Amino acid sequence: MTWNPDQPIVSIKDVHKSFGALEVLKGISIDILKGEVICIIGPSGSGKSTLIRCINALNDIQSGSITVEGLEVHDSKLDKLALRRKVGMVFQQYNLFPHKTALQNVMMAPIKVLKEDKREVEERARKLLAKVRLQGKEDSYPGELSGGQQQRVAIARSLAMNPDVMLFDEVTAALDPETVKEVLVTIKDLAAEGMTCILVTHEMGFAREVADHIYFTDRGVIVEHGPPATFFKQASDPRTREFLSQIL
Repeated sequence: MTWNPDQPIVSIKDVHKSFGALEVLKGISIDILKGEVICIIGPSGSGKSTLIRCINALNDIQSGSITVEGLEVHDSKLDKLALRRKVGMVFQQYNLFPHKTALQNVMMAPIKVLKEDKREVEERARKLLAKVRLQGKEDSYPGELSGGQQQRVAIARSLAMNPDVMLFDEVTAALDPETVKEVLVTIKDLAAEGMTCILVTHEMGFAREVADHIYFTDRGVIVEHGPPATFFKQASDPRTREFLSQIL
């Protein structure tokens, strides 16, 4: 299937997902255009993280469809590597290799998975570490870095695969308040450069500032969505209003 940039870069249509008898996603549909920043918010257990894990095939789905640049994510014949080249993901836990330096962590996937030239990858990795404001930390090991610095290495590592879409799953949830900001600034920079970003987040100030569109999920459905200006001021569903009143 050919994809053109006027179509949604990510298209989620009526997706259902269950873990055993528990239905976690109950017919979710979202279209995301190239360069858009989408924030998915909602109470714990509302299916947010499950949804974005479905976008890069970490979770399978029971029904519906998800396409990324025209690739059907849950087609049994899909080349997962082709998908993972298009979709980068950063998790709540940084999952860095503790015995490898920041630079080595960023270089690993392009060399091992994409079989790219080591010198070219190193040059790119150094630029990416500079981009996430970690110049001078190339030779540091994860244990020598703060949580916020480790998370920025994880972002650089994901960017090293040159993805077209970045998924962020609660990437600030495990961080101290003072390091949250440096990670959010990094994501803001990416968004400003036109990277398509899909974030599950509890950082409402950040969502208000950076998102093009906000989706509020509860119990596996999208309750309400809209641009930040209307979403935060004119939420119409009582569930949305209650959620916002608890966290704003």
